[in-house]
Amino acid sequence: MFPEIPRPFNMIYKCHSVAMLPGNERQDVERGGKIIMPPSALEQLTRLNINYPMLFKLTNKKTNRVTHCGVLEFVADEGKVYLPLWMMQNMVLEEGDVVQMESVSLPVGTFSKFQPLSPDFLDITNPKAVLENCLRSFACLTTGDVIAVKYNQKIYELCVLETKPGNAISIIECDMNVEFAPPVGYKEPEKAKKEDEEMAVDPADLMPEPTGFVAFRGAGN
Repeated sequence: MFPEIPRPFNMIYKCHSVAMLPGNERQDVERGGKIIMPPSALEQLTRLNINYPMLFKLTNKKTNRVTHCGVLEFVADEGKVYLPLWMMQNMVLEEGDVVQMESVSLPVGTFSKFQPLSPDFLDITNPKAVLENCLRSFACLTTGDVIAVKYNQKIYELCVLETKPGNAISIIECDMNVEFAPPVGYKEPEKAKKEDEEMAVDPADLMPEPTGFVAFRGAGN
């Protein structure tokens, strides 16, 4: 009769990069925005009647850095969580540092704007399609984060400049508009600028001088 109200999940874990996870290399974790948590966390989350999808706020108390993430699996050692390297760098976390995790409910994203940190990103034939494909491995986005996107064996870093309707959004099964800002260090090609300058000349000045009879050619008195 009375639906159980979800209670917040709030725990402190030691964090490690995915490279430290025992067993085979986990590239699927590195290229996304989800983490690996211990089995006890799943038991606790189930008891708390947590909302789905499971989204979490990560806080580094030392630097007050905050980000948000989803969970991929519950196979970590007890007391530990494993994060993608880009997430640890955003949070300024070292191996074995302490991170606080809280369950959160985020608004569904409608808009996001990214700035590539290298002009090399423009060399990709269809950067928007590549990014949208990579974002399928993410559960949420946080304004100010620098995410890592892997394409053709190369890692591209993009800063999340803006997210709507909030500074942190859920991007699971959502219809979101994506925009790009010019990459850091990008300069417009010189050739295009010169063509624009040449076009600024009045076309009338380029017309040949008239020859033969021209009416009213004399000066006025």
